[in-house]
Amino acid sequence: MALTQEQLGFFDAFGYLMIPQLFLSSETDEIIEAFEWTIQNCGGGKDHDGSSRTMFPGPIEHHPRMCAILDHPEILNLIDGVLGEDFNYCGGDGNYYTGDTGWHPDGGWGSLIAAKVAFYLDPLTRNTGALRVIPGSHRPDHFVRKEGIDVNNSLGLFGIPPTEFPGAIALETNPGDVVIFNHDLFHASFGGTSRRRMFTMNCTIKPETSEELEQVRRYMQAHTPGSNNYVTGAGMYYPPMIDTADENRLHHLRQPIEIHDQLFPHLARDVVNQESTV
Repeated sequence: MALTQEQLGFFDAFGYLMIPQLFLSSETDEIIEAFEWTIQNCGGGKDHDGSSRTMFPGPIEHHPRMCAILDHPEILNLIDGVLGEDFNYCGGDGNYYTGDTGWHPDGGWGSLIAAKVAFYLDPLTRNTGALRVIPGSHRPDHFVRKEGIDVNNSLGLFGIPPTEFPGAIALETNPGDVVIFNHDLFHASFGGTSRRRMFTMNCTIKPETSEELEQVRRYMQAHTPGSNNYVTGAGMYYPPMIDTADENRLHHLRQPIEIHDQLFPHLARDVVNQESTV
């Protein structure tokens, strides 16, 4: 179902949307099973001891069931509504989280260039690691940004711990719920266990102007496999994402592949394939 004008207005004003039970329970079970296979076999999950975060790139790109999330009608409706039907899929990360994350944005673009879709695979409350956001903090004129406030130092600045920063809210979730938020939004997590399961999809607008294209290029220079020296074996994406793609999915992959190949030519799919045959 397409997003309503009220939902679009909410996202614009506050920088996020939570969609309860976007997935059917059977779909959620399949996703959790596929995520566990992925992090155990491709993401270092077998070595996770709870002492630090275990993170791996491209969480939906290693298993056909996870790749198919990018084909799901409700996921497409959600991202289409926020970023436009021609959005670019630009990777993400999968995690066993440990401890707090502290307050941070994922960018400072000043306009809607990128959004993150977050999937939480365990029931989470404000005291057990739920995502917290500062509504409206994606806007350049929000007081946190305008006045350069260090939210993580709120105890020293205002006598208020970061967990109680005024205006912040906790988005308590259950498996099957999905949150999408502007990359510029301040967010955090506090009080979680040592094995909180979550994964993300990062998506950008399809640039229409030279300025937007430059912003997307700068985004990809900082948030894609090449920028982190990840060798996928196929450039921008891990092979299953491309190899199982139909034309509809490829529509969201082509421009990121092209830009990534330009930014990191030594990791391009064709180059990697040629090197592997030598």
